[in-house]
Amino acid sequence: MISPTPADLAAIWLSLRLATVTTVLLLLIGTPIAWWLARTRSWWKGPLGAVVALPLVLPPTVLGFYLLLLLGPEGMVGRFTQWAGLGLLPFTFPGLVVASVLYSMPFVVQPIQNAFEAIGEKPLEAAATLRATPLDAFFSVAVPLARPGFITAAILGFAHTVGEFGVVLMIGGNIPEQTRVASVQIYDHVEALEYAQAHWLAGGMVVFSFLVLLALYTLNSRAHRR
Repeated sequence: MISPTPADLAAIWLSLRLATVTTVLLLLIGTPIAWWLARTRSWWKGPLGAVVALPLVLPPTVLGFYLLLLLGPEGMVGRFTQWAGLGLLPFTFPGLVVASVLYSMPFVVQPIQNAFEAIGEKPLEAAATLRATPLDAFFSVAVPLARPGFITAAILGFAHTVGEFGVVLMIGGNIPEQTRVASVQIYDHVEALEYAQAHWLAGGMVVFSFLVLLALYTLNSRAHRR
């Protein structure tokens, strides 16, 4: 019977930790972006929406390559992090987080934006007649009504981060217990012709993906029935 190696367990743990941190950051960053996109009539909505959705069509290696240049020693962000005493982000866990946040952004922003747009104006207008401030209306009306969108965004953002390969390999490399996530570990097993170990990890990813989608469809079905 095939059992996971310590390297496999470390890669799985790192993937889960990366997905958790990325999802939390995306919910914090993506919520105001989604709210603005859902409410604004500015001509900036189109360009910003396109930038947010860019990872959906952009090859992950392309995004990883330009992030590597931007975060590297000669890049604008890399120079700033060095000046601030933070060192360089490539080939570190924080670098993986930055890349994952950018790459998974549309999977979090778009469901929340759609949920905000589905609310319409009437609930917010009713809150305004009760003298609720815009901030009160957002947290007491908009956020609760958009809860299905937040659940969908969290599930998709987490699952998408767990399954990343190209962008994390470009930014993080393949450092054991630091940047080697589960998808990279599978690649290493295949390169070493360790197909049994690769099956163990890949099969786990298939089961995980199925359970994520099953949970997502189940929650959406319940929300529609309500």
